Amino acid sequence: MGAKPRLLPGGVGAERPRPSFESPHGGRALSGTARHGLASQTPVQPHRPRYVVLTTKHHEGFTNWGSPRSWNWNSVDTGPHRDLVGELGEALRESNLHYGLYYSLMEWFNPLYLADKKRGFKTQDFVSEKMMPELYDLVLKYKPDLIWSDGDWEAPDSYWNSTSFLAWLYNDSPVKDSVVVNDRWGSGCSCRHGGFYNCADRYRPGTLPAHKWEMCSSMDRLSWGYRSNMSITEVMDAAGIVQELVQTVSLGGNYLINVGPTKEGVIAPIFQERLLALGRWLDTNGEAIYESQPWRVQVENSTDSVWYTSRAPAVYAIFLLWPRDSLLELHSPVPSPATRVTMLGHAGTLKWQESPGKGLLIALPCLPPSPLPQSGWALKLEGVK
Repeated sequence: MGAKPRLLPGGVGAERPRPSFESPHGGRALSGTARHGLASQTPVQPHRPRYVVLTTKHHEGFTNWGSPRSWNWNSVDTGPHRDLVGELGEALRESNLHYGLYYSLMEWFNPLYLADKKRGFKTQDFVSEKMMPELYDLVLKYKPDLIWSDGDWEAPDSYWNSTSFLAWLYNDSPVKDSVVVNDRWGSGCSCRHGGFYNCADRYRPGTLPAHKWEMCSSMDRLSWGYRSNMSITEVMDAAGIVQELVQTVSLGGNYLINVGPTKEGVIAPIFQERLLALGRWLDTNGEAIYESQPWRVQVENSTDSVWYTSRAPAVYAIFLLWPRDSLLELHSPVPSPATRVTMLGHAGTLKWQESPGKGLLIALPCLPPSPLPQSGWALKLEGVK
């Protein structure tokens, strides 16, 4: 089973996560009273997320739109009484952001699914009566730029009718010329078939993959949904987020960072602070991230603190730790008489000389420039090979 290798532009996304409840009582508690959601609570200028993925339905089966196949267990019939999928989509498109829809194929408690499972997935009552109608409804109603499938691992793609749906999606759907999909369409499909690969949550390849991929991470290290008992020590700090982003983009991936809103639809202040910190970092260093390509070397030899990207003809060396004596040695770039070194966010050129072995020895400013966060600085190298 294959899928066209279409890609969303840019390298950074934000995910609106799964609901953190598993019973009808939780559905009624979901109020969605906040009038402005993720689209207005994340940094938007100048370096903002390029795409946002909303969880339309997670494994418990609650749908964030008025699904006709989920009577009284959706955000229109109960809880906020609002079409959250539609409202967020309108807000994002007004901001020229790509809109992705997460959808769980399976449901923990659905009797039709449990009956199919008990029969060894030799029947497809759940697929024909619930899952497939909802997928078609989402595409026809909201015309997403991306479909982020999940919950596939218990059954093969033949049970989910994945190939039939994808054939329609790519050939006859209203988004057939633009839609992007991931790789979770049946057991054994992950990391093998899809427009882009997720492979696993928080997946980190050891070397440059041959296929486009995405690193999906969560700001809360212990959960993908909001937790009222979350501790600050369990939240990724800004330096850790920047590090994941840099490593992912250097290896040719997109970075999807998950945040869990409250039942009112509010992004918790600690998550807002982290997103704003990432936005400030991108304000300065986005040139080395957006529309970049992997370079011939992704990470400096013998270290995991210097990573490379490229936007021809320039090469970018992103170092995550400030070196002793403000001298940075790079062994991978080959300098020339025309070599020019600058640091993003810092005026003027930097002095450099050929390293005694090979590469460059670069004199950085005496102290890290104060407007920048204390993790991650990007050097622009021109005239190197």
